Amino acid sequence: MAGGLVALLDDVAVLARAAAASIDDIGAAAAKAGAKAAGVVVDDAAVTPQYVRSLAAERELPIIKRIAVGSLRNKFFIILPAVLLLSQFVPWLLTPILMLGGAYLCYEGAEKVWAKIAHHGASGAGEEKVQDETRLVSGAVRTDLILSAEIMVISLNEVIDEAFWSRLAILAVVAVVITVLVYGVVALIVKMDDAGLRLSQRSGAVATFGRGLVRAMPVVLTVLTVVGTAAMLWVGGHILLLGTNELNLHFLYEAVHHVEVAAHDATGVLGGLVGWLVNTVASAILGLIVGALVVLVMTLTLHRRTSKAAAAAATTRADGTIPAPPSRAARRLDAPTDRAPRG
Repeated sequence: MAGGLVALLDDVAVLARAAAASIDDIGAAAAKAGAKAAGVVVDDAAVTPQYVRSLAAERELPIIKRIAVGSLRNKFFIILPAVLLLSQFVPWLLTPILMLGGAYLCYEGAEKVWAKIAHHGASGAGEEKVQDETRLVSGAVRTDLILSAEIMVISLNEVIDEAFWSRLAILAVVAVVITVLVYGVVALIVKMDDAGLRLSQRSGAVATFGRGLVRAMPVVLTVLTVVGTAAMLWVGGHILLLGTNELNLHFLYEAVHHVEVAAHDATGVLGGLVGWLVNTVASAILGLIVGALVVLVMTLTLHRRTSKAAAAAATTRADGTIPAPPSRAARRLDAPTDRAPRG
């Protein structure tokens, strides 16, 4: 009996060591995969603060929490199952799907640029309004879906040779760690001014530092907004650039690569940085061009139809035309609730 118990304990120890080694392997692979996606992680952290810029201070952290929860839902319920199944059965579909996401990012970035150019002088007191938090969160989660998909696909490419269940475990670890990292950093960024305000109420150098922090944060958030818009164009354009190369349309990728190599070779010790900047600027220009084309198409089709419908509705009301009667369900909802009961 004692011998059997010792053998059982020995088997448990062997299994525990194997499990520990497996966890170490998963952790190492997740760290490697996450490191490859670091550029997109920075973009994600730069994009998100713009969504809470105009909110009341007490609503910032709850909104960031809602966006983070939405990001986890994106990763675990949409992206992770999709990339695993696609990589297992139809891996050739990953590139076109990712390019569609890249085009959406280009559209988002170009639309922000156009809004800034077209309405730079139209701001006024009457435009200040309360943010629709549900719509704000939905927009942030949609953008996060594209950035998270890019992160997960980059990570998947690093562990594509692993077994299915190992891939699942590694990508799950990457999803959790990157979400916590990104939205933890975002929460710190947007609450820095509150921390500065508290420090400014103390004395001496601490108060001076706090006041400087309060004055600096609006500038930091403005810079992050610009960086976030540029990141959308850069990441979206880079996805399209790599995607065209993957689809055997090499001319665009090779042209950018040729200029990048020439810049690298011509700048000596700064070659790595200059080459990266060339690739980044080229990707952002491509993203802006594609995004502008999408904005133009949307403006001439969907947005124009929406504007015409709104104008027609406004004209009808101004002319005094009686609108269509509400449905019976609407009448029931609007009916007074204090009528005397029948009987």
